[in-house]
This record gives sequence, structure tokens and C-alpha cells, in this order.
Amino acid sequence: MEEKLKRIYIRTFGCQMNVRDSEVICGLLKKAGYKVCLSDKEADIVIFNTCSVRQHAEDRVWSLIGSYKGSKIIGLAGCMAQNYKERAFQREATINFVVGPQDIDKIPGIIRRLSAASSQLPVKSLFERKIWETNGKARPEEVYHTGFLQEKDHTYVVISEGCSNFCSYCVVPYVRGPLRHRKHKDILIEIEQAIARGISRVTLLGQNVNAYQDGTVNFTKLLGEIDVLKGLKQLAFFTSHPKDANVEFFKAICDLDKLVKSLHLPLQSGSDRILKLMSRGYSTKEYLALVDSYRKIVKGGLLTTDIIVGFPTESDKDFKETCDLIKDVKFNSAYIFKYSPRPNTEAAKLADMLSKEDKEKRHKKILDLQRVISNKLKVENA
Repeated sequence: MEEKLKRIYIRTFGCQMNVRDSEVICGLLKKAGYKVCLSDKEADIVIFNTCSVRQHAEDRVWSLIGSYKGSKIIGLAGCMAQNYKERAFQREATINFVVGPQDIDKIPGIIRRLSAASSQLPVKSLFERKIWETNGKARPEEVYHTGFLQEKDHTYVVISEGCSNFCSYCVVPYVRGPLRHRKHKDILIEIEQAIARGISRVTLLGQNVNAYQDGTVNFTKLLGEIDVLKGLKQLAFFTSHPKDANVEFFKAICDLDKLVKSLHLPLQSGSDRILKLMSRGYSTKEYLALVDSYRKIVKGGLLTTDIIVGFPTESDKDFKETCDLIKDVKFNSAYIFKYSPRPNTEAAKLADMLSKEDKEKRHKKILDLQRVISNKLKVENA
């Protein structure tokens, strides 16, 4: 292989799914003979594996890409790549290739093409070369079996890709495609291979893990099949959707020996009016019933959540209802975000009535409220 463009650095933004995707990309590149660097200083190519969930994350990526000013070959991967496609080159001329989440298996081939071109083209022509792959519908199963694992005793395992919920604020269905479930036998093989390499802790990933279904194997049955694997010491998952949660699911959390007694159940808002605008598919009454069932079944189980403040048309009353529900439920912890309009989403069509300052005030108020609750629970459970 040509020595040119052989050293690659990957910078990851966003969720655990992106962390696993970057690991997959590393495995594919190593298998193809490339060197993955720990620093961009020694790399010829820098790949940004990106997130589009919030505008702040995108802005940060654009700023960092621009800082290279043509000094390296730059690749844009992940959700931003799928969102912008070839428009990414117009936004930032420094970018040389763009690869969507469903096309990450093509990255070694793209770099090979750039490497071959580097031996024939002057530097200026090489940096002007643009390649994009954003039309893939699904990943080949092989990408999950490269043998590369970043951690010594823990790994993430993707059980499903994409999402079909179309919550009105969320860009994920547009950048990662519809919900697609991997075969449960392939998931078991991946975990068994990881255990054989010394992995003892596994976290299952999906945009909506508890919607998993492969024939007669639903998420609860999948958890049971994994829990009995010899050599596995701890099993966790992230993240769940309230509309797919039920008593059977909670009983599995309680009964399976290796499964962590914790549930991340995103609420997003304590207002039924806002939940309806968000297209979440449940009411606060239904959510509270789930919380009650979970706590009765999983004694002492942790409960965490997500909250969005400042959703379009959120009134003082809506915000108060969210605060009141947080006080009633007493989550162990919460991820709290300021609403950020995302392209193609239904919520982006709504008037964003709150000012930046008002969103920040509400964000701080809920952060402070949750901090008090979290600290009190820690003292009580110590």
C-alpha cells in the first residue's frame, strides 16, 4: 500500500452510537492496513464522526474543520454527513469526503482512491477532489465483526439502527433512516466474540432498544439470551422509549442476574400539550404509571430521563408542569437540553416563541432542581 494518506485520526461527537461507529471505522481501517493515530498532529487524514441532534454540536464541528485550512485531508462522517450530503463541500471547502452512517463500510475504499490519486495528482488537485457516499440503506453485517475493540473489558453492541418514531423535534429518522433490527443470532455471535477477547461488560445500543424484534425474539427475550452467556459479568442497554415499555420488560430488569438495575426512560416534557406536539405517543398519566410499575417491580432500581426545555409554544404553565412532574418522580439524574430546531423536522415549522435568554433561564432552573433531587437521593441511598 502507498505510504501516503496511511495515518488516520478519528474525532467523535455525540451519542454512544457514534462511539461504537467510530470503533467500527477504526476496525475497518486497521483491517485494510491503515494506522489509526491517537492525535491529529501525526495523521494525514482527520475524520469527524458527527452528531446532528443539536445545533451547538454542528457549529463546533464546522469551526474545528475550518481550523485545518487545507493542511490535511478531511472526512465528514455520521449524521451531519447524511444531513448535508454534497452541500457539506459548499459549507466548508476544506472537506474532501463525506460518508453517511449507512455507508461507513466504504471509508477504506474512499481513502484508497484518495491515496492512489495522491501519487498521480499535484497536492492542490488532490485537495480539490471531492467524494461523497450517502445513499446506503443498510450496513453489511460484517462491519460489526472486524475484531477491533477499544476498551479492555467493555464494549457497545448495536442491536438496531435508525428510528421510525418521527418525534417532531428529532432529526435521527432523517439521517439514520428507518428502524432496522439486526438478527439476534448475529448479535449473540458478536457478543460471544467479544467475550472470547476478554470483554466482560456489554451495553446494547439502539435509538429505541426496547422496540427490538427479530421474528419471535423481542427485546426482553434477547436480554434473556444474552444474560446466560458464559463469561459475561454485566449487561446494560441504552435507550428506551416509554411507548414500548411494559411490565414484562421491567420484570426482565428485575430477574436477570447480570442486567444492571437501571432504566433510562426519556420523558422530554411534563406537559401533555407539549408531548402531543412532540409526537411522543404517551401522556404524562401513562408515563407516571410506567414509573410506578417499574419501581414496584425493580426495587431500588435507578431511573434517569431526558428533558427538553423551550420547545416551540412552551408556556409558563407547560414549563411548570414539567418542573412539578420532575419533583413528583424524583429521577436519579436527568439529561436536560435546550430545544434546538433541526432541519426537516415538524417542530422546525413551528414558531420558536422563546428567546435564547428565556430558554437558558428555564434550562438553569431545571438543572438546579434536578441537582437538588439527585444529591438528596445520593444521601438517602448512601
